[in-house]
Amino acid sequence: MSKIFTYEENGLSYIVTVYEDENGGVFADITVNSGHMDVNAIYLGDDDVSGESAGLKGPLNMNGGGAQYEGEQVQWDSAMELSRPGLGRDGEDKDTYLAEGDSLTVELDVESIEDVDFFGIRATSTSTPEGSIKAVSGEPEEEEEEEEEEDDAATYDKVFFVQEEGEGTIAGDPIIWENLPPEDIEAAGLEPDAEGTFANYVAVFEEVGYFDIAEMQDVRFYETTEEGHPREIEEMRLTAPEDGFEDGDALVAAYEEMIAELEETPAETSGDDDMEGLIMSLISGEEPDNAPAPENPDPELEEEPALL
Repeated sequence: MSKIFTYEENGLSYIVTVYEDENGGVFADITVNSGHMDVNAIYLGDDDVSGESAGLKGPLNMNGGGAQYEGEQVQWDSAMELSRPGLGRDGEDKDTYLAEGDSLTVELDVESIEDVDFFGIRATSTSTPEGSIKAVSGEPEEEEEEEEEEDDAATYDKVFFVQEEGEGTIAGDPIIWENLPPEDIEAAGLEPDAEGTFANYVAVFEEVGYFDIAEMQDVRFYETTEEGHPREIEEMRLTAPEDGFEDGDALVAAYEEMIAELEETPAETSGDDDMEGLIMSLISGEEPDNAPAPENPDPELEEEPALL
């Protein structure tokens, strides 16, 4: 998670992103969008206004406007000096001088990002008419870290890439993912703990080179069932087009299209038997046993009643 503070006034605009790193440290990235300034001190505060406010003496104080946000009092919990006012000999090369597009990263002396609800900057040598600012930013925008999308792609215990060599002759061996040599998985550019998704099967198939994908007749997908006793069942089958699959990408695309069609199939009388019938019909090309009867049968084909 991160908090974003913004400031824009009199031609000076900057953004402050406060975040925690993987070790629990809290940091602030100060980036100038337009104008320039020499960041001499930063102030941090939370929503609590009880107790005494922290501050720096002399030209780095935040008295007056630097102690209020939208007319409300702000209590600073900590103040950190970054540099003394004046560019000195370094001029615009000074570490704390930020022009348009420049950024400065500062580690903050707080335990958690939740301790930062207000962010103050005391700066001199600014592009504002006054030449200095006591800027207070509050009401930060919170950005949640984007969670990695879970890979919900289906996995398969065994996939059979079928090659037709001649009349009635089928060659090839089913690939069982857990039995694949680690070197084959690595050669395919996959992580050692990669799962048996179809795209991963194809990646290994292409790399190891069992046979030319263009010669593939069909692909058969198997799952292991624990009902009664463990056995493998063919879940579905992907048949190659008449001119074959052009390459691995075309094979994966055809698989994804098949899955999309399955997912879009309405399950009006959903049940395991209905789904099994649908899958077997896709495999065999025949109508499932539980297919609904035609709504308007041809009356001429109806059987005549027997004469008594």
